Amino acid sequence: MASRKCTPEQLPQVIQSILNEYVNDITDNIPEIAERVGKEGVKALKSTSKSSFGGTGKYAAGWTSQTEHGRLSTTVTIYNGRLPGLPHLLEHGHANVNGGRTPGKVHIAPVEQKLIKEFEEKVENELTRSG
Repeated sequence: MASRKCTPEQLPQVIQSILNEYVNDITDNIPEIAERVGKEGVKALKSTSKSSFGGTGKYAAGWTSQTEHGRLSTTVTIYNGRLPGLPHLLEHGHANVNGGRTPGKVHIAPVEQKLIKEFEEKVENELTRSG
């Protein structure tokens, strides 16, 4: 940012202008960061699903993400498009037909926590870089 000269009366407007530029610089990059982290999450879930469950690979291949851009927000949703109900059953367990119970195999929550931390770190880096 370039230095600006102003009168004492102009100081509030100049400060507001500088703050607006700073916020715009930061918020312009957050949707891109969110989308990148979402794509990394899809890759991670495909990998952990394949190594945890093997099988035909349909479950692992079904992971995808969708990004929605709002006026003041960006939402990235990662989901399994091929087998939509299966992730919950595998993560949390389910009842069996014979009355028993299949225990859950936690494979989504660790990826979620890693992505949250990664997103926060990338946004913090953006804040310090822009600041």
